[in-house]
Amino acid sequence: MRTNWPLLFLLIAATGGCAHHAPERREVRGEPAAVRRADWVMLGERSVEGARDRDVIEVGAREGRYRRIMLVVENSALELHDVIVTFGNGTRFEPNTRHVFGPQTRSRVIDLPGDARLIRSVEFRYGNLPGGGRARMELWAQ
Repeated sequence: MRTNWPLLFLLIAATGGCAHHAPERREVRGEPAAVRRADWVMLGERSVEGARDRDVIEVGAREGRYRRIMLVVENSALELHDVIVTFGNGTRFEPNTRHVFGPQTRSRVIDLPGDARLIRSVEFRYGNLPGGGRARMELWAQ
């Protein structure tokens, strides 16, 4: 019996090379994907009280080590100015996050530098947009 190798490789590539590959979960309208994913952990949340606000979510060693974070905005639109991640060793990471979020939206996944890292705290500088209600910012990690 002769094997058609090009056809076999094409078939393996098209199926992802694994028969046990689970399909990626899709986001349900109005429900952030992080809420449904068991591999994401919510590290904290803060309400935006005014036009300009600054909050810090203290994390610490008890929460574990993470490779990435994601921000979820609920209830109202929010303008995010800065995010400053402080790691367990005191170094800081300031990803480019200046963005206007609508209600029930989330950021892109933000990869943290290096290997899985202990997060000491995450500082946010943000504000509500005129005419909007009180927004809530959630910090998720993986």
